[in-house]
Amino acid sequence: MQLSEFVDRLDAELDTDAYADLDASANGLQVGPSDGDTEVQRVALAVDAVGATAEAAVDRDADVLLTHHGVVWGGLDRLTGRAYDRIAPLVRNDVALYVSHLPLDGHQRLGNAAGVADLLGLESREPFGELGPEWVGQRGVAPDPYTGEELAETLQASLDHGGEGVRLLDFGPDRIEDIAVLTGSGSDWLDEAAAAGVDAFVTGEPKGKLYHEAREAGVSVVLGGHYATETFGVESLGSLVSEWGVETTYVDHPTGI
Repeated sequence: MQLSEFVDRLDAELDTDAYADLDASANGLQVGPSDGDTEVQRVALAVDAVGATAEAAVDRDADVLLTHHGVVWGGLDRLTGRAYDRIAPLVRNDVALYVSHLPLDGHQRLGNAAGVADLLGLESREPFGELGPEWVGQRGVAPDPYTGEELAETLQASLDHGGEGVRLLDFGPDRIEDIAVLTGSGSDWLDEAAAAGVDAFVTGEPKGKLYHEAREAGVSVVLGGHYATETFGVESLGSLVSEWGVETTYVDHPTGI
């Protein structure tokens, strides 16, 4: 498969253009040749496009590094310092970089929130986390209610949290059925979760205000870690790309954050 076709198919599946005015990330192809004739035979997948994952992609002879967090946020004025160090291994070795940030958060089948919802066995799902006309999370119902501790323990056992564990703010009801999920840095959607009447809100990392907001709203919050809650999307894309006949390799580099 040529790179141009690979990019077009991902852009169409992820509805990349719909997030163009909503996301600071430059989604889609961030590093790559202009002609798009490069042959894509092997894709490395990682949560973050950083020096370590770029080098790993090179070591594994990948043609594309596909990540959730890229290297271009709100424009790139100078290619120096850390930005240069991250991009240089890719350019030197003809490895393209494809990025999907909010489109991969919001995808209701392949996205990060959808992956967490799969893990929790949620049913009757619907989009959650409004961002303009789009969504960046998911909400569903647990057929067998959790307690707050059971919900946290389920995530603790399965998330790639680098040994840092999962934190529970246990302010919700004893029986947790209605659960909203918005991975990564989703604290700003706590008010939307409370207004929707959910029992618990699962996200990655907190802001200082979250404790009191959750306590006053009567909503339990489970903090699984930014990295740990955002491995699902790239793993799902890896399965999709494999169906296209492209070899994949996953670069796991947990941060514990």
